[in-house]
Amino acid sequence: MEVIAIEEYKPQDATTNPSLILAAAQMPYYQHLVNDAIQYGKNLGWSEDEQMNIIMDKLLVSFGVEILKKIPGRVSTEVDARLSFDKDGMVEHAKRIIALYEEAGIDKERILIKLSSTWEGIQAGTVLEEEYEIHCNMTLLFSFAQAVACAEAGVTVISPFVDRILDWHVANSNKKNYEPSEHPGVKRVSQIYNYYKKFGYKTIIMGASFSNTGEIKALTGCDYLTISPTLLGELAEDASKLTTLLTVTEAQASDLEKIHLEEKNFRWLHNEDQMAVEKLSDGICTFAEDAIELEKMLKERLSSEENW
Repeated sequence: MEVIAIEEYKPQDATTNPSLILAAAQMPYYQHLVNDAIQYGKNLGWSEDEQMNIIMDKLLVSFGVEILKKIPGRVSTEVDARLSFDKDGMVEHAKRIIALYEEAGIDKERILIKLSSTWEGIQAGTVLEEEYEIHCNMTLLFSFAQAVACAEAGVTVISPFVDRILDWHVANSNKKNYEPSEHPGVKRVSQIYNYYKKFGYKTIIMGASFSNTGEIKALTGCDYLTISPTLLGELAEDASKLTTLLTVTEAQASDLEKIHLEEKNFRWLHNEDQMAVEKLSDGICTFAEDAIELEKMLKERLSSEENW
């Protein structure tokens, strides 16, 4: 969410991702954050690659710090998507991000580290939560297998992507319009909610990626929802009465059976969901491309300053 929009809508928590940071970093309003990050990296005197890594991280953290000035809760900051299949790399990157927040005077309790919901990402989440008490937000989550594995890993938050699930079904079937009760993304989040609540998992479900308010209303009762400023504006003008559609009581009465996932059966169950396999891959690639583009922009800025 844009920092400016946060001032208007005053959410509890906020999140960022590489695509949002890339867009914001090109806006005149945020150039002081870009300049500060570049100067921070230059002052360390590290090698070129190390310098760029720390500039990127400092910029992510600087946006997070600005957001935290305007919300009472937590901000999510994402580990580089290019590390999505590197458990140890994700752990080290997360620790570096937390160290930068602490250097800026922000306690790690106010940070959620976003990790791709690959098997390796989920295992990194376990290490960060158990060994370092760093709270994690598992992103790019599409399959039931991913959700079960995250709950068993004991991560703090999962962010299932509602509208991206719908996008896949629209693109790969003859059905182009769905009522809220039939919406594939809504159904997946509802399934996860019922499973978590029936079996007492503490992991928070934070529905993400919405394209209209109908999807949001269909998940009334979900723990958290990540909503864009545009849709928050539409909801603010909507005077209709909301009905709670997800409840713990109904979840506990569901006929879902508990399952346990080790790596081999996680990979099989996730692989059986073609939508989830494709959307996870697409999401990682998109976030990685935006990270590369942001890196390129920062390198050009750094080079122009050095040649000035």
